[in-house]
Amino acid sequence: MCWRRRRVRRFFGFFFGAVLILALAAGGYGVWWLDQPLKLHQAETDLVIDKGSLPRSIAQTVADAGVQVDPLLLYGWFRLSGEGRRIKAGNYEVESGVTPRSLLDLLVSGAQSQHAITLVEGWNFRQFRAALQKAQDLKIEASTQDDEALMALLGRPGIAPEGRFFPDTYTYARGSTDTALLARAMREMDRRLTAAWQQRASSAAAKTPEDALVLASIVEKESGKAADRVQIAGVLSNRLRIGMPLQTDPTVIYGLGEKFDGNLRKKDLQTDTPWNTYTRAGLPPTPISMPGEAALLAAVQPAESKALYFVARGDGSSQFSDTLAEHNRAVNRYQRKSLRSEKPNDGKNSLDKKDLDKTEGSGTTADTKGRSETATGQVNAEIKAARRSDVDPAEQGNTTGSGN
Repeated sequence: MCWRRRRVRRFFGFFFGAVLILALAAGGYGVWWLDQPLKLHQAETDLVIDKGSLPRSIAQTVADAGVQVDPLLLYGWFRLSGEGRRIKAGNYEVESGVTPRSLLDLLVSGAQSQHAITLVEGWNFRQFRAALQKAQDLKIEASTQDDEALMALLGRPGIAPEGRFFPDTYTYARGSTDTALLARAMREMDRRLTAAWQQRASSAAAKTPEDALVLASIVEKESGKAADRVQIAGVLSNRLRIGMPLQTDPTVIYGLGEKFDGNLRKKDLQTDTPWNTYTRAGLPPTPISMPGEAALLAAVQPAESKALYFVARGDGSSQFSDTLAEHNRAVNRYQRKSLRSEKPNDGKNSLDKKDLDKTEGSGTTADTKGRSETATGQVNAEIKAARRSDVDPAEQGNTTGSGN
């Protein structure tokens, strides 16, 4: 029996000794590894840590960005250090020679790159492209490609880019690519749209998140004042619900594209394009701008009202009306009064009462937030869609324009 006990003790002695040796070896390797330079796919790697990211996903993000490191090993270091949850979201430049230890120090310090670009609410994608191409130290890859190739590069083949990117201020590292920035803005719009859709009211006319995005893009362009957003969304939702054409100038202008010279004419309203909501019922096939969060929420939480019309008051706000008769009185009060008080310039950028009647009340939509496609005359800048009819549109299906 004694010899058996000695063998058992000897076995466990060897076993624990081996475990101890392996632990010491692993510990020694770990200490050594922490200070070893990590290989990068490029001399400088742009690393983006999104808000709310957990240590495990951050380790994977580091590897996906081009740092040659085992994500599980890096995650273990984050956990062992006790600093993993102190990592700050942001944009970082990871340079050649970085080690696991210095990488963690960088992410905890929050020493981000300093370049930033602001994408403005209500911009269209053409304006977005132009801003990207002028951004300082941003490597251009995607924004010079056509829409189809660009969206394929971003993993969304067959989807139009308009409205797919959330307007916000984005920071980025020197030498970062526009592809990476576009991908971030696209993910952010996905997130904001999903969050808004989850708050959809029963009164919303939008049937799908896609409808909500398109509707929000119109609300964004029509809103001169923030307080009017939900009211404008209410008007558009009411029209959609009963089958009335939206008749909004921004959709016509978007359909004209670069042909729009700052003046919206009667012939423009009558020229059919997929986005012309005077000639076509329902929502246009794509968004017409990049809507912000407030516009997204307005599209899914419209004001509950009976209003079917609105017209600009001239101060950025809108007058809302339930009936055509009320709307025509509002047009007379705010639009023709404005025209009478203005002195015409060279005649190209002003409309008098005769001109207004001739064009059925249609004018140029000028973006009251300073986002107009082109400069317009002062009078034309105030004239919005107020298409007139002697018959109630609810009976005949011929509506007045609902522009701000």
